[in-house]
Amino acid sequence: MQFPESWLREFCNPPLTTEQLADTLTMGGLEVEELRPAAPPFTNIVVGEILDAVQHPNADRLRVCQVDVGSGSLLSIVCGAPNARAGIKVPCALVGAELPPGEDGKPFLIKLGQLRGVESQGMLCSARELQLSEDHGGLLELAAEAPIGANVRDVLKLDDAMFTLKLTPNLAHALSVFGAARELSALTGAPLRTPKIEPVPAAHATVLPVKVSAPDLCGRFSGRVIRNVDPAAKTPSWMVERLARCGQRSVTALVDISNYVMFEYGRPSHIFDLDRIQGGLDVRWGRAGEQLQLLNGSTVTVDEQVGVIADGSQVESLAGIMGGAATAVSDATRNVYVEAAFWWPAAIQGRSRRFNFSTDAGHRFERGVDPSTTVEQLEHITRLIVEICGGEAGPVDDHRIGLPEAKPVTLRVARAVKVIGMPLTQQQCADALGRLGLHPVHGQGTLTVTPPSYRFDLAIEEDLIEEVVRVIGYGELPTTPPLAPIAARLRPESQRSRFVLRRLLASLGYRETINFSFVDSDWERDLAGNGDPIRLLNPMASQMSVMRSSLLGSLLQALRFNLDRKAERVRVFEIGRVFFRDAGVATTDTTVRGIHQPMRVAGLAYGDVDGLQWGRKGPGSDFFDVKGDVESMLAPVRAQLVAADHPAMHPGRCARIMIGATEVGFMGELHPRWRQQWELPQAPVLFEIDLEAVLARQVPAFSPVPRYQPAQRDIAVIVKDAVGHAALVDAIEAADTAGLLRESLLFDLYKPREAGAGVAADEKSMAVRLTLGSADATLTDEQIDGAVHAVIDSIATRVGGRLRG
Repeated sequence: MQFPESWLREFCNPPLTTEQLADTLTMGGLEVEELRPAAPPFTNIVVGEILDAVQHPNADRLRVCQVDVGSGSLLSIVCGAPNARAGIKVPCALVGAELPPGEDGKPFLIKLGQLRGVESQGMLCSARELQLSEDHGGLLELAAEAPIGANVRDVLKLDDAMFTLKLTPNLAHALSVFGAARELSALTGAPLRTPKIEPVPAAHATVLPVKVSAPDLCGRFSGRVIRNVDPAAKTPSWMVERLARCGQRSVTALVDISNYVMFEYGRPSHIFDLDRIQGGLDVRWGRAGEQLQLLNGSTVTVDEQVGVIADGSQVESLAGIMGGAATAVSDATRNVYVEAAFWWPAAIQGRSRRFNFSTDAGHRFERGVDPSTTVEQLEHITRLIVEICGGEAGPVDDHRIGLPEAKPVTLRVARAVKVIGMPLTQQQCADALGRLGLHPVHGQGTLTVTPPSYRFDLAIEEDLIEEVVRVIGYGELPTTPPLAPIAARLRPESQRSRFVLRRLLASLGYRETINFSFVDSDWERDLAGNGDPIRLLNPMASQMSVMRSSLLGSLLQALRFNLDRKAERVRVFEIGRVFFRDAGVATTDTTVRGIHQPMRVAGLAYGDVDGLQWGRKGPGSDFFDVKGDVESMLAPVRAQLVAADHPAMHPGRCARIMIGATEVGFMGELHPRWRQQWELPQAPVLFEIDLEAVLARQVPAFSPVPRYQPAQRDIAVIVKDAVGHAALVDAIEAADTAGLLRESLLFDLYKPREAGAGVAADEKSMAVRLTLGSADATLTDEQIDGAVHAVIDSIATRVGGRLRG
């Protein structure tokens, strides 16, 4: 919210400088996000009146003006502005004046000079040249009553400061100049000037029929008819100036008055063209399919969740958000209906965002606007309309349907002392609350407050504690070091840190990515097989509408992004959280009811394994390259890979990652369907593993170096083609070798092109080196042969293999 300092000081004027005022507001919870002057520095610029303007003798687009600046003699100034004419008053920069700095940061000095042979004794200025606005269409025309020769800074009140407040949602009562002044008065103790608003007597008896059909939408609806207004009336310069300094451009007098009261008292209102209303008004919820063309030119379709104001034929306004074009005031308007209502915040919240826009009115109503002042502010608007646009007002028609019920809130002084962290008496707390206009009622160690109608944020004890400390001042809080014992949280030796895992993956050539947790719903369906993802109620974009249950989509998007920028080799990983529905999860400090949020690590490899280099020429990364990376990441734990299916991966090149009997993840090549859809020249290889399984590790245990030399034996066994390496190793390790088997290593695979040499067409030969040893003595031939025979028997029993002859 933006407003000028001068307007704020009209309501509350404490003896503080501008900087002190900004600091007081910030420390009181009303953060001053920006503080800047209303105009940049310039000097020696006065009000001048053009008495004569004639064509330049040597230039078609220049005029020679005779300007009175109150010095006793006229100045001859050459000007090229299209609106330079006799009778207007404009800013005149005298010789020696300094205009605001330009792009080079240096002020522009006005000198005596000649333009096309005619002497120019100064410069007539536009608003842009004074950096008051971007308007460069002509000279800045001043009010006719501006005194000639007066300093322009004084006439336009440019020695002012612009405050921009960044308010939290609970400070809706400060969304106006008067509201900010009310807070300032409480914080400084300076008196608050509350203007008395006199009612405008009714000059006729016309009343527009109004029906409120939705009490859960509107709690109070006030309005009145004003006849014979002049829509072409000019908005007073003081009002235009204040609106401009609030960031609002002037439109028409009627619209400006409505906006002015909203900035002044925080009361949004709407002015209808009475003659365009068919019948009466009905305040109700929308109906499916109803459409409305808004004042901003867009057309929206409403439903039963959107409040509207309708007449006998159509919807005329989005309740509490924006009016419709059909009943907007125009140059042809003669009779108007002014509306000021209280809309329930829950009925307005989120409605404007459904239509991808926001308004100042909606911003205020969804936080709460004082329901007790609708008639008072309606009288204020009426008086301004009658004074500026003329007309005769009718009686006020006030409908009270149901107003918020103020529930008392009790503050325990002892509790406040504990939370705030400094000693306070009950009287100090009462004084702080009293300065805010809360009128506390004393009890035994307690203070009870009934929130005023403009405070929607006071509901629990902590709200009152916050008010107390705001008024006392955060700067008064003592600096107290923490007294709790600090104990180092040592990571167990059986767990690695995420930092170590990141360094490990980086050493393998991967780069870390960080992605949003909200993704496209198509990714969930296609890549995770999740037909019922967790949907966001208010997504920031249509392609970020659900919470991810897999990290693979984010990595593929990073791949696509890099390929579009001519990257030839991409290896990326992410450590992030995924989200699943789980009714067994309860709400705690770190969990949300019904949502399981495990951490995972996922990676993607694309392109050459080693990049462009002379020593190795070959295809891009394949399944076994990434398999080695996964094994390095899990080491020293040995994982098993079991053929499996995954929605994102190639049906014949996908494996389930098992640690013991527990499934911890998947790895494989991207499915051809998704490779084609993502337009990838090669198929990347991906993996995704539960983070807990990766971080867990076995605690190293000491094992002495064997004193006796091991023995090695090579065997070649014939097995069926369907038998894999993992099944063969399982059979070998299951053999009863009396603990002599230390290691088995596959070193050869033979598959004949034709049946023969003792190997059938559906068989293959696998050669394995067995390493045997004992910690007690050198093995004898009998021990070695017995262990080898035990291995061969286990292979025959478990996988149907036989020793190759």
